Amino acid sequence: MDLTGKIALVTGSSRGIGRAIALRLARAGADIVVNFFRNRSAAEETATAIRALGRRALAVRAHVGDEEKVDAMFAAIRAEFGGLDILVSNAASGFLRHSLEQDTRGWDWTMNVNARALLLCAQRAAPLMAERGGGAIVSLSSLGSTRVLPEYVAVGVSKAAIETLTRYLAVELAEQNIVVNAVSGSIVETDALKHFSNSGERMLEAGKTRTPAGRLIQPDDIAEVVAFLCSPEAQMIRGQTIIVDGGYSLMM
Repeated sequence: MDLTGKIALVTGSSRGIGRAIALRLARAGADIVVNFFRNRSAAEETATAIRALGRRALAVRAHVGDEEKVDAMFAAIRAEFGGLDILVSNAASGFLRHSLEQDTRGWDWTMNVNARALLLCAQRAAPLMAERGGGAIVSLSSLGSTRVLPEYVAVGVSKAAIETLTRYLAVELAEQNIVVNAVSGSIVETDALKHFSNSGERMLEAGKTRTPAGRLIQPDDIAEVVAFLCSPEAQMIRGQTIIVDGGYSLMM
């Protein structure tokens, strides 16, 4: 797939799945906006790796659940690149609690970083994409949107909201030639599993045993599907949530 000349914003792309997506889009020819919240050094490392591929890169710090910060980020994108063709809403966070132990602060934080961020970024990306004849938006979900996972209620609800918003955006932005889809992964081997306390190791072991493909999903597996959905070849896939799990969910 060829994304030469495209400009892509990947939120939360300093590490993990976001970094893999940013690098995959760069290898396809896109220039990349590397969004981060806390770890500037990791974001700059990702930007350096993108430049090594011969592409332009800009690292921008922004809390994607904060409207003012998102406005500033998009102002920086317009100033540096003059437009945008691809938005990958990948940044994610969450307070992992049992439903009856979930407080409102953790709930609001999770919903803002995960679901509200997609809305805020899409609202600002769409006009930039329309100016360039269209574009692609891909959001990142997880199996917790439809399955019950340990201590995952806030994240799961936020992911369900992302999938619903993806469908609405796909219909409402179609007239501007903006293609919108979501990618949902199962257990992906990243540092994020450390936040599940002792349940993270159990999830890894269960995933290895129960995935028909014989291995866990890697960040690059997600990145390949995201890149495809950003390409002209995926033009007629609209409002779908593509599951990348090696068959794991078939065995649940």
